[in-house]
Amino acid sequence: MVEHPAYPVGLRLTGRRVVVVGGGQVAQRRLPALIAAGADVTLISPSATPSVEAMADAGEIRWERRRYQDGDLADAWYALVATADTGSNDLISAEAERSRVWCVRSDDATAATAWTPATGRSEGVTVAVLTTDTPDPRRSAAIRDAVVEGLRDGTLVAPQQRTRTPGVALVGGGPGDPDLITVRGRRLLAEADVVIADRLGPRDLLDELPPHVEVIDAAKIPYGRFMAQEAINNALIEHAKAGKAVVRLKGGDPYVFGRGMEELQALAEAGITCTVVPGISSSISVPSAAGIPVTHRGVAHEFTVVSGHVAPDDPRSLVDWKSLAQLRGTLVILMGVDKIGAIAQALVTHGKNPSTPVALVQEGTTAAQRRVDATLGTVGEVARAEEVKPPAVIVVGDVVAVNSRP
Repeated sequence: MVEHPAYPVGLRLTGRRVVVVGGGQVAQRRLPALIAAGADVTLISPSATPSVEAMADAGEIRWERRRYQDGDLADAWYALVATADTGSNDLISAEAERSRVWCVRSDDATAATAWTPATGRSEGVTVAVLTTDTPDPRRSAAIRDAVVEGLRDGTLVAPQQRTRTPGVALVGGGPGDPDLITVRGRRLLAEADVVIADRLGPRDLLDELPPHVEVIDAAKIPYGRFMAQEAINNALIEHAKAGKAVVRLKGGDPYVFGRGMEELQALAEAGITCTVVPGISSSISVPSAAGIPVTHRGVAHEFTVVSGHVAPDDPRSLVDWKSLAQLRGTLVILMGVDKIGAIAQALVTHGKNPSTPVALVQEGTTAAQRRVDATLGTVGEVARAEEVKPPAVIVVGDVVAVNSRP
């Protein structure tokens, strides 16, 4: 008989009877997908793995603790045979053939009437891969993984049937390395019509966007009589009201000194829907990239993140530097390069030891990353001498010296 390739089809099993025979590792792997599909699952097996037993205890499946008996597939739509007994598997397959029930066998694919594809899901898309002739699980899984990963990270774009509803996504781009943006953020970038990008966003990702995508540098938006943030808000609203998918690409996380809430509020007032995609904050990722843990057993049980964009003696400052000087944990300062001398002096004045280690990490996670070490007593002078420039993350505390300890 000529062998033909399998005919792929998606089974809609909601509320329909599915019988699984065997409660071992195969069943443990396959049952969650059947449950997720809404199937009415009956497990027939004298024993089961703890995970399968937990599914039964939770009421997700019905478990009949016995061996297979002829007639168990009555009224079933689909059967999964996963026992270690070839003779029993043959009997189950024979009943499935008589009853016209599609049957998958874990021990002998050639004796089955259906094959289980390697499947993966990403944002409403299910990818199912079958190799021709006979199943090759490893090859199918490798192809599935490549396709799903491409959909998730945006390198493979599935056409979307969009209603063109105005909308904006505030996307945290991470600390700078393009690989550190979230999967969701990268996918939204790939689907965007307009991207309004900060200087500190992952710039390398902009080169990967399709030619039709309009990229707007937020630093170069004509401000006119508006303040910078008002102009950015207006640009977001204007493009969203034009029916475009807009991504506001920010460095780090939108809500960590990123003015994300200001933009969301402006969009809400204009009646524009907004999605917020968290990002990896530079406050923890940049020290990590430089070999500095913000917490460490026996050294620091806390870390505090503050903005240093205004000096400690500036009346606009909301930071309680006196209280911070009394803390024993790690202090992470963002946007504080040009004020670090005054900040260090304030901390020392309020009781911090001038020998406390300090690290300045410039352009963290990028190819230009560099780390400059000092102490609270010397950091102002060192930063000037080493010409440390923004963006840089400043870490104050004993964790700075953890790697240098014997």
